[in-house]
Amino acid sequence: MPDRFSVRVSVRSYEIDANGHVNHAVYHQYGEHARTEHLTAAGCSMARLQEHGLGIVLLETHVRFVRELRHGDLVDVDSRMTFGTGKTFEMAHTIRRCGAEGATGTDGADSETVAAEITCRMGVLDSAIRRLVAEPWARLAEIATAPERLGLG
Repeated sequence: MPDRFSVRVSVRSYEIDANGHVNHAVYHQYGEHARTEHLTAAGCSMARLQEHGLGIVLLETHVRFVRELRHGDLVDVDSRMTFGTGKTFEMAHTIRRCGAEGATGTDGADSETVAAEITCRMGVLDSAIRRLVAEPWARLAEIATAPERLGLG
């Protein structure tokens, strides 16, 4: 089973829209933060990828909004990677409200409420030829210092 990875963020005032909840685009930023931290924890930081002439590219992303988030909510964003055959792989995230600073859930929901689900189709780019590499799992495993964090034993 893939290693489960998670980061915690606090909803900041500038992430709030005119309706008083987190702007839709911020959910994508939460996912991006979790993906970057997940890869870094595996030893595939942006700098390390660049040293090997590689980059991670986002090919497709989808967010399903479930419950609103508001200023001060504490949020856990998990990150899971799934590799198959071909040049792409998937990263998925579940965004959960895990509490609020100095308050309970603002919409009456319990803590650990799922606020959104994100799915992404990704690829590993060979920076020299500007093409996706075959078997991205193998390329990431080659440079990872902790491949188990990628679900690659």
